[in-house]
Amino acid sequence: MQVLVLYYSKGGNTKKLAEAVAKGVESTGLKALLKNTDEVKKEDFLNSAGIIAGSPVYFGSMAAELKKIFDDYVGLRKKMENKVGAAFTTGGHHTGGKETTLLSIITCMLIYGMIIVGDPMSASGHYGVACVGQPNESALDDAHKLGVRVAELCKKIN
Repeated sequence: MQVLVLYYSKGGNTKKLAEAVAKGVESTGLKALLKNTDEVKKEDFLNSAGIIAGSPVYFGSMAAELKKIFDDYVGLRKKMENKVGAAFTTGGHHTGGKETTLLSIITCMLIYGMIIVGDPMSASGHYGVACVGQPNESALDDAHKLGVRVAELCKKIN
């Protein structure tokens, strides 16, 4: 069983968070399929029990590169129902739209019929993992915990 960790990263901060999420998934014994938006294929969506998607904040929403994936793969909607979904983001300012970016990702996943989870209570217990700038140890730890949470739920559902 695998979990797709999908991300877009221009400066590298979101990629670092994605790598921590993937390590969390793999710590449970599941495979983490770590892919950026240029690499992902429809089969990656279909063959994954869960998707954890991340993007930098762009005007309070996900980057166009990630949104394009959700738009292009909309034909898979009915096949994505009941897969687990979660989100993460990085931003440039502490009030810079991280929660709205998480919600923009989550909204797409809801439309895909996915089961959405936020980060665990041992992290922040909110919409997903977010940080300002380069992820510090706390953000990387929270990302790891998000990967674990999604993977464990995928095991229970499947």
